[in-house]
Amino acid sequence: MGINNFIIREIQPDDNAPIESVIRACFHEFNIPLVGTAYADEETPNMFESYQNINEAYFVIEADGVVLGGGGVKALKDHDSNDICEIQKMYFSPKVRGKGFGKLLFNKCMQKAKELGYKKCYLESAPQLKAAIHIYESFGFMHLNGALGNTGHFSCGVWMIKDL
Repeated sequence: MGINNFIIREIQPDDNAPIESVIRACFHEFNIPLVGTAYADEETPNMFESYQNINEAYFVIEADGVVLGGGGVKALKDHDSNDICEIQKMYFSPKVRGKGFGKLLFNKCMQKAKELGYKKCYLESAPQLKAAIHIYESFGFMHLNGALGNTGHFSCGVWMIKDL
């Protein structure tokens, strides 16, 4: 498949099951803990419904009608500042990894965060996701010593932030 067969678009209701499948498969593939991560989130099976507020968005990568990845932006839960968003649930099928789509989608989320008026962007990741962490670092994200807010992802061991 060439790059021309791919699109990045906002999530739709019919995308719930396919993106849930992509997200959950990554946890098994990379041996990431299931508890205290996006795997166990109540949002994961209901991604469309979970990103319908005015200050959030979720995008999927689709090729030939098949959802192969996604990522979103949402206000950081339970943080005293309203100007910090979180990049969330960014996972990809092996079919699109290593082709630059992660950077494209990450950039789209960062642009959306700016459009929504956020001043800082936070993210959490698992140390097993080395390629993703490298992308975050290349975008200027700095490592933190601990978590911000209350995402419920206590099994994530990488916390990063960037001024927008």
